[in-house]
Amino acid sequence: MASKTCVSIGAFSVAKLVAEMKTALRRSDYAELRLDFLNPSHVPTCLNLVKPYLRRCVCTLRPKSEGGKFSGSEQERISILKLIAEYNPYLLDVEYNALRKNKGLFQYLKKARTNILVSWHDFTKTPSEQTLRSMAKKMSKFSKNVKIVTTAKTIGDTLRVLNLYRGNSSKNLIVFAMGDYGRMSRILCTRLGSPFTYVSLGKPVAPGQFSLDEMKSIFQLQK
Repeated sequence: MASKTCVSIGAFSVAKLVAEMKTALRRSDYAELRLDFLNPSHVPTCLNLVKPYLRRCVCTLRPKSEGGKFSGSEQERISILKLIAEYNPYLLDVEYNALRKNKGLFQYLKKARTNILVSWHDFTKTPSEQTLRSMAKKMSKFSKNVKIVTTAKTIGDTLRVLNLYRGNSSKNLIVFAMGDYGRMSRILCTRLGSPFTYVSLGKPVAPGQFSLDEMKSIFQLQK
């Protein structure tokens, strides 16, 4: 069982992102750098400043079509993803749809030996378990590190997504649900095999996210 946290950091300035990352890593195992919050032209500067910390960072450049802030072209985004890969972060979060549609990007990341976290989000619902298992199988062709996040509208939705841990022996599957009904899955995922759970420094970056302080307190209660 893991009791590790990854603080999601979404800041619109390089200085604030770097400062919050340093604050997070003093108490958290990992930090997720939401580079899509930055002006794309500022990403190279940011990468140089955070370079000493990247072995403990998940780098994400989420497009608007996938719930993120990046509004440039997909070609521009792919160029930036390739640049991030050159800095060799702990994990580079790349959407399943992006890898599926851009074989050249996958080949580039594979050649660079990038540790990919292939992700898939459903912002409206939680599909059937059969659909979820099929998606996990497809995603695993791109990386051993798989992240599936759905939206829970009932407790049943939350239990269904957590069922993906059943029969899974790897420690590279991150599965949970967003929203109020999904909050418990952000705790339970670490009991079921997830390498870490996502938290915030205070204001949630995603629906239903606990703060680092809250999650640390919960982990203490579980000991």
